[in-house]
Amino acid sequence: MNVYDYAVTTPKGEEISLKNYEGKVLLIVNTATGCGFTPQYKDLESIYEADHDKGLEIIDVPCNQFAGQTPGTDDEIHEFCTLKYNTQFPQMKKSDVNGENQLPLFAYLKSQKGFEGFGKGPTALAMGMMLKKIDKNYKDNPDIKWNFTKFVVNRQGEVVARFEPTADMKDVKACVESLL
Repeated sequence: MNVYDYAVTTPKGEEISLKNYEGKVLLIVNTATGCGFTPQYKDLESIYEADHDKGLEIIDVPCNQFAGQTPGTDDEIHEFCTLKYNTQFPQMKKSDVNGENQLPLFAYLKSQKGFEGFGKGPTALAMGMMLKKIDKNYKDNPDIKWNFTKFVVNRQGEVVARFEPTADMKDVKACVESLL
């Protein structure tokens, strides 16, 4: 199995096979509209504008599993993203990325790149402390820990990187651009 064996669903219920993106670099991210990391939409849009014509696609999967920070409908999420951040990449149907109802795509991504920590700095420390209260063994499983976890897939369909929400978006951009 590889990433092209999976699909995502649009807010209108249309299933899109990732095989449609074969040969492209993919940035797959679970997002939220009411999170402290939501301003990363600005960085994602900037990366998309700079690199879409070079072969980048962003797969945006809104998720409401983390503190209920994406409460809106799919239409409300799309409106928020386009009005506040002028996003041009599409948002998919709001979906789970962990647990019994998780998208199979996210189960696969996590099997390819597990959790390796939040890095250093105050935000990373705060995330670690918060998650320890929710799940004292959070470091020991590959689950998505919070909104704006990003996976980078190369043109061959291989998951090459996982960036936690605390990662510097300059590092995400550099990783993407190294693959284009």
